[in-house]
Amino acid sequence: MLAREIMNKNVITIPEGASIEEAALILTENNISGAPVVNPKGKLVGMVTEEDLLHQETNPRAPAFLNILGAFIYVNGLERYRDDFKKLAATSTTEIMTRDLITAPGNITIEEVAALMIEHNIKRVPVVDHGDIIGIISRADIIKTLAKKAPPQQNR
Repeated sequence: MLAREIMNKNVITIPEGASIEEAALILTENNISGAPVVNPKGKLVGMVTEEDLLHQETNPRAPAFLNILGAFIYVNGLERYRDDFKKLAATSTTEIMTRDLITAPGNITIEEVAALMIEHNIKRVPVVDHGDIIGIISRADIIKTLAKKAPPQQNR
């Protein structure tokens, strides 16, 4: 089965440059945990999720480091600390959104989409055609498809 067969074609998007409050309102009003961010031409430029918005209410995670002979060596934490701090200070979707997105074409199989989700630890994948969003697939969409394949349960 292909992505275009199970994708949600009615994609809720967030305008680039929308305020943090506007993004939060779009997510809550539509009962979704994340949405693609689009520029004025409708092109995909990022993704905003509930996790991104949670940074507004937390302190940045302190970077892990080692002190070796008086030198501080940061262990996979300094960049995360910088990202957390940027998101804490953000006022718009442009500042808080994830820009390096994992996307899929419409002709990819749902097995390949599921593998992308697992490999990159993401919950949704925008389906694109030449930068235009044509749909979105969430983990729930894949699970629903899997459930449809299951044989009917007999009463025990």
